[in-house]
Amino acid sequence: MRAKQIQQLLKSQEKDIQSLHDIVMKSIEEEDLIMMNLKNKSVEQLSRAQQLTDSIAKFGGSWTFIISFCFILFVWILFNVLAITKYRFDPYPFILMNLVLSCLAALQAPIIMMSQNRMEEKDRQRAENDYIINLKSELEIRSLHQKIDLLLENEIKLLFESQAQQLDLLNSLRKEFIVRKENK
Repeated sequence: MRAKQIQQLLKSQEKDIQSLHDIVMKSIEEEDLIMMNLKNKSVEQLSRAQQLTDSIAKFGGSWTFIISFCFILFVWILFNVLAITKYRFDPYPFILMNLVLSCLAALQAPIIMMSQNRMEEKDRQRAENDYIINLKSELEIRSLHQKIDLLLENEIKLLFESQAQQLDLLNSLRKEFIVRKENK
């Protein structure tokens, strides 16, 4: 009878170990899929126009551009105010300068927008990768919860079974004690 109980305990432990093994294998498979998605990022192939757009946007948003642009405007205005009348190419209301500034703004705005759209796409990709990492963390936490729950369940089972065995032993000892007491 005791050998049978021990065999049953071993079989239940084997089942528990197998279920833990299944949980670990499932977790490893899910991790491989997630890591594969993160490792195999698409390498961005920029066209010549996109590279030029990024360069212009980078320069257009720099202090170098602002300072040099202010310097050119200052020289333009100073020359057209102080130069002899025959050398002035844009007299006081500076109509040509306004036209140049308008054209520059009209060209620079879409170039900056194109660059920002590409940066937004990169940010979106980063956000997706962050989401995948958070999802992986959540899966790991769930897997750990399953493992802990399974271990606790098995521990409780073992405690109940050992308690039942102890009760059986106590009952058998009690019966033996009663039998001995009656025989005396």
